[in-house]
Amino acid sequence: MTAAIRLADAPFDRHTKWDSIDWKTVRRAVRRLQVRIAKAVKEKMFRKAKSLQWLLIHSYYAKLQAIKRVTTNKGKRTPGVDGVIWSTSRQKLKAVKLLKRRGYRPQPLRRIYIPKKNKLNKRPLSIPIMTDRAFQALHKLALEPVSEVLADPNSYGFRTHRRCADAIAQCFNALAKSYAPVWILEADIKACFDEISHSWMLDNILMDKVILEKWLKSGYMENGKIYPTKRGTPQGGIISPMLANMVLDGLETAARNAAPARISGNIRSKINVIRYADDFITTGDSRELLESKVKPAVEAFLRERGLSLSKAKTRIIRIDEGFDFLGQNVRKYDGKLIIKPSKENVKTFLRDIRKTIRKHLGSSTVALIGQLNPKIRGWVYYHRHVASGNTFSYVDNFIYNGLWQWMKRRHRNKSKTWMKKKYWLNGSKPWTFSTRVKDKTGMPRLYELVKACSIGIVRHVKIRGNANPFDPEYKEYFRTRKFCKTYGQRTCLA
Repeated sequence: MTAAIRLADAPFDRHTKWDSIDWKTVRRAVRRLQVRIAKAVKEKMFRKAKSLQWLLIHSYYAKLQAIKRVTTNKGKRTPGVDGVIWSTSRQKLKAVKLLKRRGYRPQPLRRIYIPKKNKLNKRPLSIPIMTDRAFQALHKLALEPVSEVLADPNSYGFRTHRRCADAIAQCFNALAKSYAPVWILEADIKACFDEISHSWMLDNILMDKVILEKWLKSGYMENGKIYPTKRGTPQGGIISPMLANMVLDGLETAARNAAPARISGNIRSKINVIRYADDFITTGDSRELLESKVKPAVEAFLRERGLSLSKAKTRIIRIDEGFDFLGQNVRKYDGKLIIKPSKENVKTFLRDIRKTIRKHLGSSTVALIGQLNPKIRGWVYYHRHVASGNTFSYVDNFIYNGLWQWMKRRHRNKSKTWMKKKYWLNGSKPWTFSTRVKDKTGMPRLYELVKACSIGIVRHVKIRGNANPFDPEYKEYFRTRKFCKTYGQRTCLA
């Protein structure tokens, strides 16, 4: 405990320059306390966990790490209602002294709206001021070890070292075998972030209740007017996804307990829950089991937390019909499970590509390639873990046709042979859209468009369900997994 006390009482004038901070030492010191918090929660020593959380929240190093988090993420240049951002070294170091519990009062959130997937409705996004963001990041450091210990094994959203590919791999594990369940409850929680019960969070989440209540009741500002928040956790706060995850933890247990593992004789219930944030599916041996037992158990679980299922989007289907989950289509064809990019996801991506090409009719080839390459790489790397070969070929063909239209509009008086020579035959491989540019030294350099098919299919090895990044038992596992991911050695990832 002596080392932890020294950590909490570290002097605030230790650093005079932000760039002189040894971040490796900062991360190591914070992680040391996080590991102790996780151990205390695992052993159900909740009073000790609270004491360690207090030490972490008041530590100098944790405050530095929290400030670094909010000044390096994508929203670092987006101000709250006060219009303030922390961009200079002096502002960041001064901010350390602002992170004090005594006298802390969060400001209302700045409300903006972003379009949903269907583009017909808009999703509210609430932006806190920088001080509130840093305070949330600080408390998140203390809450994350608790969240990881109490999390469902098959929960993959907004968790360290977990991603969509893990959730899709679990779908394959649960549904691929010949004896796998064939009935799926595809569920959608109605306005999850907006409807969560404040009283449930205050009673059940292991963190400073006073601070949590202040965040939940801070309200939001829209068109110069302040509105109160009576329920829900605001989308846009750093800690909000973790709070929502903790509210939904236990859903897997509730669904599994709805029916015995073995119904009668050799007939099993085959209940599996795969969740990514507030999107989840539940499998079962029969439609009756899902309708009469599992769905009511899930609804009761959600009702206790102020949530409910969307009647319009919740349905029970056979695996032969298929369903879309996290941008992938999961379906069995003649008894064989095939997971591939969903039609809607492909259409949205190609719509964006078409829009980008049309937007750059007057731009240079370098500018067009510079805009297309990140989009193609990002989309392909997301889908490279499933059966995407045919889809990638289709995408390449679509982009090829789009680029020919772009060339024809740019060079109305040139022949196809001339355009082919200029754009398609100068690359490292034939029929690669490319151009030559000069680098800083004046030497010519080849600049090529990425082909979707050139990025190979790589099967993703799912993370272990109970793997906890704050448990020393899994330290070597995560180290090996990181090494294998970096160097492409898949055999040691499982």
